[in-house]
Amino acid sequence: MERLPDDLLERINAFRESRLLLTAVELDLFTALDEPVSAAAVAARLGTDARATEMLLNALTAIGMLTKRDGLYQNTETAARCLSGHSRGSVRTALMHVAHLWKSWSRLTDCVRRGASPQARRRRSKAETEAFIAMMHYNAEERAPMVVEAVGVQGVRRMLDLGGGSGAYAIAFAQASPELEVDILDQPAVLRLARKHIRAAGVGERVKTCPGDLHQPAYGENYDLVFISAICHMLGPDENRAMLRKSFEALKPGGRIAIQDFILEPDKVSPRAAALFSLNMLVNTRAGASYSEPEYATWLQEAGFREIRRVRLHGPTGLMLGVRAA
Repeated sequence: MERLPDDLLERINAFRESRLLLTAVELDLFTALDEPVSAAAVAARLGTDARATEMLLNALTAIGMLTKRDGLYQNTETAARCLSGHSRGSVRTALMHVAHLWKSWSRLTDCVRRGASPQARRRRSKAETEAFIAMMHYNAEERAPMVVEAVGVQGVRRMLDLGGGSGAYAIAFAQASPELEVDILDQPAVLRLARKHIRAAGVGERVKTCPGDLHQPAYGENYDLVFISAICHMLGPDENRAMLRKSFEALKPGGRIAIQDFILEPDKVSPRAAALFSLNMLVNTRAGASYSEPEYATWLQEAGFREIRRVRLHGPTGLMLGVRAA
């Protein structure tokens, strides 16, 4: 029997540490470990089996997330800062989205056989929606200033953030120009979460929430900019064509569209993150995928846009830009 290369075997087994960490996140284990505590005490707090909990704690210590002295376990600095519920910087809620994705990815084989996810039409629960929006906000907060700079706000007075999620990008655009007003169009359950971030940022007078759906007949009119972030990959090609046509109609002459998403090269095997993310859409949506630059360019041209170009950004996503001719 052929021996597997060590790096390939390590990659095949990489799910073990991921599952270990996600289980700890799901159990909210790190919140119970801000001070030295025994395995039995942790199990009592969490309502888990004592023997299994000790095994879990030992494994977390082995991978460097906990310390163990005299039989007592405690968070490392990273775990305390990032994963404990007592930390203001905790990202546990966002990471619960990854825990939810685990269940979807476990169906990958079946999805490849079927061609689509059997769970695609299932509505997210309240907890899943909160985790999803928390993760989107976590990702967007870091990237938003870079995206705003790349898109630019010169001449933008009215902007539509289509499927704007947590409002992180709308907030960043508003903060970049005191004259800019933004409408966020999204589902009511999402907008309730977005309004919390908008209030916290102090831009509630200029960032408004508009309950709606990507599939509604029209998105409004006379916008200077339509911004679409992390939406196209959730939709099939025909849905994207329809969305871009309605976006074109929502712009005033000379208005611009900016799409941020995973953008594949023409061969669709790079960037690596975009190729892997396409599978994330296979297991979670009816017809979504990562799309290539030529596909985006074709859809934008069909919708009526001109001056179409790609802007490469640092990190996993990029921009596609277009202009509605004056």
